[in-house]
Amino acid sequence: MTAVHTSPTIDLIAQDDVRSVLEQQREQSKTLTTKLNILFVVNGALFTSLTISRLMYIPSIFSVAEILGFLMNFTLLINAFLPRQIAVTPNLTDNKFLEGYLDLLPEEYQLKMMVNLIQTYNTNKQRLDDVSQSLTYTAYVTWMVAFIIMLHVLAIYFIPALLIDQL
Repeated sequence: MTAVHTSPTIDLIAQDDVRSVLEQQREQSKTLTTKLNILFVVNGALFTSLTISRLMYIPSIFSVAEILGFLMNFTLLINAFLPRQIAVTPNLTDNKFLEGYLDLLPEEYQLKMMVNLIQTYNTNKQRLDDVSQSLTYTAYVTWMVAFIIMLHVLAIYFIPALLIDQL
């Protein structure tokens, strides 16, 4: 049995580069989960403050905008929260994998695995980008809801005072 030597470059790529990219992707996923949790807490706090202050129960354009903003926000958050199936390579439940890969030379195997890892990375990246985009939209909507709440508070407390001063 002769020993087959693989290219040092392929060995380095397979051991370090591809795996570090996948690790960075895992870290990005953890960061997005943290952002998702923060946005859930912030929206819950805004909703609680509106409920306690009873501002939402005063019929006005502000109340309608706040309710619509919260509905949109929680819809975006739920969309970001919904589980997404991550891609895993190789698919070990596939018997063709075993048959096809076991007959390969080590260098061919490493090249094929790198191609699989790249495809897996791209598939998972698309899923992470979807979550990231939902969270970006949620952050903007959260900011708008907070702004509307501030305008609502200003309108409730300062506009009546201005009208009384004019009399």
